[in-house]
Amino acid sequence: MASNGGVLATLDSSKTQWYHYKAVIISGMGFFTDAYDLFCISLITKLLGRIYYHVPGSAKPGVLPPATAAAINGVALCGTLLGQLFFGLLGDRLGRKKVYGITLFLMALSSIASGLSFGSSPKAVMTTLCFFRFWLGFGIGGDYPLSATIMAEYANKKTRGSFIAAVFAMQGFGILAGGLVGMGVSAIFRSLYHAPAYSVDPLGSTPPEADYVWRIILMLGALPAVLSYYWRMKLPETARYTALVANNAEKARKDMEKVMQVEITIQETKTNKTKFGLFSKEFLRRHGLHLIGTASTWFFVDVAYYSQNLFQKEIFSAVGWLPPAKTMSALDELFKISFAQFLIAFCGTVPGYWVTVLLIDRIGRFIIQIMGFFFMTVFMLALAIPYHHWTLNKAGFLIMYGLTFFFANFGPNSTTFIVPAEIFPARLRSTCHGISAAAGKAGAIVGAFGFLYAAQNQDKSKTDAGYPAGIGIRNSLFILSGINVLGLICTFLVPEAKGRSLEEMSRDDEEEQEDEPNSVESV
Repeated sequence: MASNGGVLATLDSSKTQWYHYKAVIISGMGFFTDAYDLFCISLITKLLGRIYYHVPGSAKPGVLPPATAAAINGVALCGTLLGQLFFGLLGDRLGRKKVYGITLFLMALSSIASGLSFGSSPKAVMTTLCFFRFWLGFGIGGDYPLSATIMAEYANKKTRGSFIAAVFAMQGFGILAGGLVGMGVSAIFRSLYHAPAYSVDPLGSTPPEADYVWRIILMLGALPAVLSYYWRMKLPETARYTALVANNAEKARKDMEKVMQVEITIQETKTNKTKFGLFSKEFLRRHGLHLIGTASTWFFVDVAYYSQNLFQKEIFSAVGWLPPAKTMSALDELFKISFAQFLIAFCGTVPGYWVTVLLIDRIGRFIIQIMGFFFMTVFMLALAIPYHHWTLNKAGFLIMYGLTFFFANFGPNSTTFIVPAEIFPARLRSTCHGISAAAGKAGAIVGAFGFLYAAQNQDKSKTDAGYPAGIGIRNSLFILSGINVLGLICTFLVPEAKGRSLEEMSRDDEEEQEDEPNSVESV
């Protein structure tokens, strides 16, 4: 059998070429779609409440019932969790390429179907919407382990972190696009169908045509998936999977020679020495703490990150950054919520992603993750302690709130995606990334469902219709600060991968029974 040594050594030492950037764009478009689809739902939940749950004579616009709002916000996350586990396993069993197109196809189909949700009653429409968004999430879930693993296995060891981070950073543009689309569609319909504020005309404040608005916003999520499907299917299988898992180094060499347009020399014969499984004592000895570290840190950061992202509108309303709902029409409210999301993403989210891209291979994953958790804690406490001050200083609140997102993305939200693709064996890499990502989505579900209730005002008369009194935004921020501290502590279980090859990190060249100290230094 031909050796894999020449193929892997060439990949590790190769200069940055066009195929690296092409892989970033192709994989990144999946994450663009992921972010757009997952976060655009936060734009339209208020609109859905006005359209389908209007209460005649009420002083406030209609809102989604608590169980319905929780289901709509959380069902895609549940699908994502299962998709991460399922496609992560398939990526190791069948190969990355064979299942890569399925996830994108599922995302495109489910986005369109979500916009076509039907029913003879509000409950029926919400049920079909939840059904399609579950499968949307299932497809999105598959993109996490597959995209990260593919990019890690294509990249050289010098710039690997930057390229994986760039794939993930496309999420920022997806969130921006969601805000832009929300503003654009609502502005167009607002100009065509004028509507007064709810306090002036409760029924007329939501024109019948508003039912098309949320459907268009959801269906446009299929566009980037459709546009990138062909190019995704043209990507070859990664050389590391072909050489180390499929044990066909000769095919790996030929594939990489076509992609890199260089001749690869085959070195002496050697084989992958490790055969242990995920639930073996050997895996536990080598990578057990690493998997606990990647899963726990991803869980903690997603509790904080998703609770803020999915419920920005509640936070903005609470501090007075958005006017009271009754002073706006349905389309006015959608426009303002979309603008708020766009502004936070533009000022905090996107810069954080791309600072990570620039610095991760210079200062390392560990430092960025520790620093991110630390400053997320600092800024959340700075928001919570003088909370009533920020209700009077709206510009200052926006800056502080944006900084929490900056350090989430120039921090653990990015690094927790990158590291699991670098430190596990090739034949278990996609599976372990899927497990880590699924733990993150479990945290997102906790954040989404828990914060929906917890963030309600402590005064029952000031809560949204149907909700019990909560602990309020201020106390929720204190809890999230504590969660960030737990994430910081668990970071010490994760090894530093900066400048090291995937084979060095995974220790694939070691004999299974060796008892020598772990060659991967945990920092």
